[in-house]
Amino acid sequence: MNDTQTQKPITGNGLDFERPIVELENQIEELKRSSEEKKIDLSQQIAGLQDMLEQKKRQLYGNLQPWQKIQIARHPNRPLTLDFVDLIFSDFIELHGDRCFGDDKAMVGGVAMLDDHRVMLVGHQKGKGTRQNIIRNFGSPHPEGYRKALRLMRMAEKFNLPVICFIDTPGAYPGVGAEERGQAWAIAENIKAMMLLETPIISVITGEGCSGGALGIGVGDIVAIFQYGYYSVISPEGCAAILWKDAARMTDAAETLGLTAPDLIKHKLVDGVIPEPLGGAHRDPEQMGKNLKTDLCKYLDQLKRMKIDDLLEQRYAKFRSYGAFIEKTAPQPVTEPEAVQNTTKDEDEQKHVQFPNPFRKAE
Repeated sequence: MNDTQTQKPITGNGLDFERPIVELENQIEELKRSSEEKKIDLSQQIAGLQDMLEQKKRQLYGNLQPWQKIQIARHPNRPLTLDFVDLIFSDFIELHGDRCFGDDKAMVGGVAMLDDHRVMLVGHQKGKGTRQNIIRNFGSPHPEGYRKALRLMRMAEKFNLPVICFIDTPGAYPGVGAEERGQAWAIAENIKAMMLLETPIISVITGEGCSGGALGIGVGDIVAIFQYGYYSVISPEGCAAILWKDAARMTDAAETLGLTAPDLIKHKLVDGVIPEPLGGAHRDPEQMGKNLKTDLCKYLDQLKRMKIDDLLEQRYAKFRSYGAFIEKTAPQPVTEPEAVQNTTKDEDEQKHVQFPNPFRKAE
């Protein structure tokens, strides 16, 4: 089985909350089959059911809960990195290996053309079906996967190629072998190196963007997310297991974490949302590819107009601004006048130290 082949949606194979949609789709298919076999005109009945289907789709997908969006992001037919290679890129040459240990098939990459843009593409790769998922380690890279990604990004810098990263992982592989080979170090090294990389970087969360596994290729001048993708420090199941000692409360965790596209835009953790076809990317991969290509070309045109020094400054400022908090000092009981007099203006100002930008070149 070729895991790069884009699979069409399978009628009758839907998520639990999609049952009303699937039932209508099956009815429509049955009527079409009967019309062809018995040579009966059932066009009016089919048209009526199609109108009803469209209304139900808009109602259902217009009011999805966070956990339902996560289910769509994990859909087994959702297009993957190599699917998008076939859909929107040309002249793709895959490059292998980290030059240290081996070739991790959970991370793919190579040079490609996107219209008139020659780019370096790097992305997580899951499998389709059990056999391919085992080969791809379910999209969870080992350290050699992140080292391969960094090798390709440094090659891109050398040849002035923009880097495009596709993020779709439940997390970096946490096995003993991965830890022995420096999993945390590899991810940290990628984050550091990507902050300094002197070429434009675009990172797109196409499905799951979970934990350090996502951050390992997630430092970009522009970070975008698919409409039904999610981006989080931990999976909802993992969060529920830690907070409530019950992984079954993943629905509550998904609501609390604020990991869907609208929440991420609100908190300025992503720069843009790429719209998906009604029902998700798996229902119309070709249209999803067109939407992705349009936004990628727009982002590339925007970044290529910037000077490298300005790009690095903007990248640094972007990630330094992540997160918001309010700091309050607990009131201290005053027993002697000296306790008040010892608090100076300089000491108060030190609480809000402004760190210098390490990427700014010395005057």
